[in-house]
Amino acid sequence: MSNVFTNLVVILLFIAAPVCAEQASGVPALLDQETGVSIENLLESGASLQPPLPNVVRVLSEEQIFKLYQQREFRPIWLDGWQLPPEVETLMETLRNAGAHGLCGDDYLLAELEGLLRLQSVFARHNLPLAPDNRATLDLYLSQAFLTYATQMIEGQVDPSLAHVDWKSRRRKADPVKLLEYAMSNHRLAQVLDGLLPPHEEYRQLVAVLGRYQEISAYGGWPQIPPGPTIRPGDQDERLSLLRNLLLKTGDLELAVEADDTYDPGTFGAVKIFQTRHGLQADGVIGSKTLAALNVTVEERIRQIELNLERWRWMPKSFGKRYILVNVAGFSLEVVEAGKLIMQMPVIVGTQYRKTPVFSAQMTYLEFAPYWTVPPTILREDKLPQIKSNLAYLEEKHFHIISRTDGQTIINPLEIDWTKVHASNFPGWLRMDPGPWNPLGHVKFMFPNQFNIYLHDTNEAYLFDKNVRPFSSGCIRIERPLDLANYLLEKDLGRERVQELFNATTPEQVPIDPLPVHIQYWTAWVDRDGRVNFRPDVYFRDLDLDVALTEPAYRVMDQLEATPEQE
Repeated sequence: MSNVFTNLVVILLFIAAPVCAEQASGVPALLDQETGVSIENLLESGASLQPPLPNVVRVLSEEQIFKLYQQREFRPIWLDGWQLPPEVETLMETLRNAGAHGLCGDDYLLAELEGLLRLQSVFARHNLPLAPDNRATLDLYLSQAFLTYATQMIEGQVDPSLAHVDWKSRRRKADPVKLLEYAMSNHRLAQVLDGLLPPHEEYRQLVAVLGRYQEISAYGGWPQIPPGPTIRPGDQDERLSLLRNLLLKTGDLELAVEADDTYDPGTFGAVKIFQTRHGLQADGVIGSKTLAALNVTVEERIRQIELNLERWRWMPKSFGKRYILVNVAGFSLEVVEAGKLIMQMPVIVGTQYRKTPVFSAQMTYLEFAPYWTVPPTILREDKLPQIKSNLAYLEEKHFHIISRTDGQTIINPLEIDWTKVHASNFPGWLRMDPGPWNPLGHVKFMFPNQFNIYLHDTNEAYLFDKNVRPFSSGCIRIERPLDLANYLLEKDLGRERVQELFNATTPEQVPIDPLPVHIQYWTAWVDRDGRVNFRPDVYFRDLDLDVALTEPAYRVMDQLEATPEQE
């Protein structure tokens, strides 16, 4: 810090010199000119950042920062002489509150800014400016903090395609540099900062839950329930006092009851609410699965919420006025129209080995009495070995081999030399006829996409009785396909015609007006009743994202084009 004090002595001598009123009025402009020279030097050298504030993250040589100041001839953005406008405190309050959104103040040089601002405040009380290098550093840090915060709030902290190989999200886009220029020139920083937040109510609800859980953590969290036998209504168990304490903190138990060892109706009802929120069978029985969910610490839940807030920052500005939303981790489908829930149903999604990807597409038609064309992976790993071991398998399972040339000609399997057939040279498409044996059921809902994923009926409806349902090969099986078909077609075709199509045995395609379909993955969300829900991370995508957030190579800001000084 010796350079700081050397510069301070020079400035003190300058300030102590007698000046007339006209000269005094020009002091801010002179100081801004000095600050601008220091800003240019700091940006061009990079290394000269070290003396004023050692051990800071080297972020100020980003090309966008340089261009921002270059186009304004390196004049400061935040300082007016040695005075700071109200916008500085507005930004600082936002950065101090970053933890409420699951973000980290260290990303925004918060500690460094607080130190500089304390120093600036001391000097300002004596009508003295900071040294030029420190004024320049303060201005640059404020700009960098805004740009980093804006980028992370608009696009997320990491690029989802880097964290997940099968995640194709359509994110919001905005130019943070232009936002900064607009905010400062029009004195609308508060409005711009508020506008950076994802516009979805679901995001704001999850932020509120995060604040509540952070408060619970600050007061010591909730108790751990020791292992023991299953607890059923009417049972006596000394762990029930701990259970009630936990359920009071989670909000599932509204009123405290007598602290005895009997499993009473009030606690029973609270346990059922807890089970519902966690995707468990809501039977009120406290077995191993319920006990495991109860013993997830509040800190783990906080991190789960933070990861899902990051996913909301990847979302587009709008899902559309009318859309279908599938939450893969929640095994659920919603139809939403003008913000209102029109329909909701359970779904079956891909296995851990054949995960359902995350993407958005437009549903454009329904196909009734569909054929099932076997995907390459299933053909290679499942069907071809069975065909080669038993040629009768084709007829028994209602399969035909269809020519790739015209998509219609049926190839006689007896004319094929199966000793030479592999998945890579299979002589055609392996296709199953429509019927009750067909895994696609009566109808599939098509939204063309690169993954060949769609919604469809199923001939294995019994699987919907399970709470956790990763059983498909990637496509999404829905519990009430006729209800969804009626919703999409009844207005144009009438309910009777839809029922005829649903019962048909001959394939038929029916077009619809394009309807957005969003396939997402949330393990924490607030439901329509205002209750926070948690689900297991069935695809380990929370784990992938957690790793990505701690690995600098994934940082969005680090994906920006480097200047020559960085290369």
